[in-house]
Amino acid sequence: MWGQARFEEVQKQPVVGQWKPLASVIREQELQHPEPPAKDCGSGDGNQSVAQLNVSRLRSSSVEIREKGSEFLKEELHRAQKELKLKDEECERLSKVREQLEQELEELTASLFEEAHKMVREANTKQAASEKQLREARGKIDMLQAEVTALKTLVITSTPSSPNRELHPQLQSPSKTAFRKGHGRNKSTSSAVVTPTNQSLPSEPVGSEFKEVDSILFAEFQAWKESPSLDKSCPFLERIYQEDVGPCLDFTKHELSGLVQAAVEQNTLTIEPAATQALPVVKVSAIECGGPNGFRSQIVTKCALSGLSRACRHRIKLGDSGNYYYISPSCRARITAVCNFFTYVRYIQQGLVRQDAELMYWEIMRLRKEMSLAKLGFYSSEM
Repeated sequence: MWGQARFEEVQKQPVVGQWKPLASVIREQELQHPEPPAKDCGSGDGNQSVAQLNVSRLRSSSVEIREKGSEFLKEELHRAQKELKLKDEECERLSKVREQLEQELEELTASLFEEAHKMVREANTKQAASEKQLREARGKIDMLQAEVTALKTLVITSTPSSPNRELHPQLQSPSKTAFRKGHGRNKSTSSAVVTPTNQSLPSEPVGSEFKEVDSILFAEFQAWKESPSLDKSCPFLERIYQEDVGPCLDFTKHELSGLVQAAVEQNTLTIEPAATQALPVVKVSAIECGGPNGFRSQIVTKCALSGLSRACRHRIKLGDSGNYYYISPSCRARITAVCNFFTYVRYIQQGLVRQDAELMYWEIMRLRKEMSLAKLGFYSSEM
């Protein structure tokens, strides 16, 4: 039949191109091959054949579309996997770079901190060395200043009109003691007798006097000389305080005696000569103070320390106080002997006396002897 032949012919034709709707295909087929008018009995079979043809073509087109779509999705998936793989490789590389940079940064930070600590240690070491050098330099400066002060105190200008008897021993009488002169307006240290460092004391006494080193006293002196100080608690100074300093400065006026001893220890005592102008009248208050009140005159009055009526040719001042106390020659000799001892001890402490230990020991014993004689009432006629 014509319809069957047409269906077979349509099946033999290859399906090419994009799928089109069924109505469009049927319309194109009718335009290309117009069907001749047929009988009513054969129209039902033709419609059924066309429907089957359309269903078959529709199925083949959907299968083709599904295959192409799956291939496209596979390609897209493969491309996405490649991109993810590249991204992973890039991330891994960047992670390695970051780890390397962090490690380098840590190493650099550690090296910087180590270098900083090293510089701080070097700076601290240099600072400690500089401070040590500064302390040593200051100590040397203090020692030099003390030496200059001592030299200024010891060296007094001598002129033909008023020769210095200490610089010219031939002018001194052999019977005179070694008390220093020139207490006027000077501190207690100015009355010390210090042997120059470039001279040595004779080991044997003059005349028929002999001497022997006491082992106990010498041991105490050597122990004190290792670390010299003015602390009363050390055995060397404690013995001298008990045997010489205390008794020598123990006057009748105990309160004033304590002030005098404290001023001598602190090197703030001043001894100066009083004026020699006579006064017609002496006030009663002047007698109580141990000297003329508001006047300077050498008269017979009460000594401020002993309380006895004596010719007070000198007066003392304690520290920066404006009060003056007139003292007798005997009291002045006792104070001067103690001042001589403390001055020599201070010079040893400051390192100004560079002598053998035995020579320094005998000089201290001589000063103790002066204190003993002074506290017994012996003093020079020049007092």
